[in-house]
Amino acid sequence: MAKLAVIDIGTNSIHMVLAEVLPDASYKILDRFKDMTRLGNGAFATRQLSDEAIARALEVLKTLVTLARNKGFDRIVAVATSAVREARNGGDFVDLIAEQTGLTVRVISGVEEARLIFLGVKNSIALPDGPTMVVDVGGGSVELIVGSRGGMIHAKSLKLGAIRLVDQFLSKTPPSNQMMRALEEAVTDPLKAALGSFRPKKFESLVATSGMAGNIADIIHLRQTRRPIPQHNLATVTLKDIRVLEAELARSSVKARLAIPGLDPKRADTLLPATIVLRCLLELSGLEEMTLCDKAIREGVIYDFIERHRDGLKAENEIPDVRRRNVIGLARRCHAPEVHSLHVAGLALRLFDQTKRLHRLGQQERCWLEYAAVLHDIGYLINPRQHHKHAYYLIKHSDLGGLTADEIEVVANVARYHRRAMPAFKHEGFGSLGHRLKGVVKILAALLRIADGLDRTHFSVVQTVHVTCGKTITIEAVVSGDAEMELWAAKNRADLFEQVFRRRVRFSEVMQEADKS
Repeated sequence: MAKLAVIDIGTNSIHMVLAEVLPDASYKILDRFKDMTRLGNGAFATRQLSDEAIARALEVLKTLVTLARNKGFDRIVAVATSAVREARNGGDFVDLIAEQTGLTVRVISGVEEARLIFLGVKNSIALPDGPTMVVDVGGGSVELIVGSRGGMIHAKSLKLGAIRLVDQFLSKTPPSNQMMRALEEAVTDPLKAALGSFRPKKFESLVATSGMAGNIADIIHLRQTRRPIPQHNLATVTLKDIRVLEAELARSSVKARLAIPGLDPKRADTLLPATIVLRCLLELSGLEEMTLCDKAIREGVIYDFIERHRDGLKAENEIPDVRRRNVIGLARRCHAPEVHSLHVAGLALRLFDQTKRLHRLGQQERCWLEYAAVLHDIGYLINPRQHHKHAYYLIKHSDLGGLTADEIEVVANVARYHRRAMPAFKHEGFGSLGHRLKGVVKILAALLRIADGLDRTHFSVVQTVHVTCGKTITIEAVVSGDAEMELWAAKNRADLFEQVFRRRVRFSEVMQEADKS
């Protein structure tokens, strides 16, 4: 199971979710963290992130990244939205994050933000067949998306975020009538234009995401039932209730707003413009209520990650060990004959295990033998002629994460000597190895040569082997059919083995017992 941390650097808040991606390509949220850093405060008027906001955000990000890594979340995907993408110093901020945390942040466009939000919504609630309007009221922008069960149809990103509107229109609390009129006009005109540009003019429903919509639902539910809302997902809020709350916020002082049960104190200034955006959108759409969805951009990033990395995540589930997974991944990219390669690896490991008292090598060298066996035929990708040399080149110049440079050199050399020439000092790769590793390469290559010979026809005729160690080494092949070609090839490949161990090798065969079950 893969671990994924998603960090969303928004205009209002920085969020992190820690998720575990399950084998069936679903996910489970393990933890959530949020800090309302107000990165966008004053940024839309000056087009600059303030030094104070940057310092606050950096401290939060350092904490979140350290927390994620301490919990074993090495895979961290970070996105930044409108405040960062519009600020002249947004690039400097992203560079500072990389410098101080090692985190690479992707600054996404408004349309990409809308796509990810819709992805989160579509995978979290049952959308109708007909068109639905999805709205996310953020701190810097409002994402409007039209879509249905079949997918996203249109998307618009409007510069109507709550922090932006406060900065532009609400210089005092409570606002004057003139401020409210200007704000109403500033919200209504872009919304009308956006709705007019969408092909479907009628929507079956309006789905609202984000913390702003959630806090509105908190207040209204508490007011009506005197109990906290049990969950935001699929809760509904009527246009009538939004109008009542908007009017109350518009006439209230900061102190009065803070006394409203359920209101998040950190949203005391931004909730009013959010209610205006949602109210106008409902009125313009001809709808009487909105439905909440508690999934949005962060969950969209998770679904997007799963979709983009489906094959890799499947491989991760099938092959948990990163080194072995990268080796098998390279073999697959080079179109190596997988059944043959894995069978040869199995035979080579049987030979290794049963000759241990001769070579006295350990688990590390056993792994190197397996990797070389899996990769020994990848050179066919370049040319069948001298494919052993091409295998050396491909292994040496591939990114095999988890293996050191010396380990890659050993694996490449073992694969290179699975046929033809014996290891020699004049060969560049072998000659550069230290004395001990030269000996290891010879032993492992000797085992691989025989194992490869025992699957000469690629039909897995030799099922397994039994080794008897004496003055002569006897390798008994357990076969499922005629194995003349395999035994002939193995005898011809035993030269290095005999040289390394200074003992003759004798091959015999025994027919595999029939399955009596």
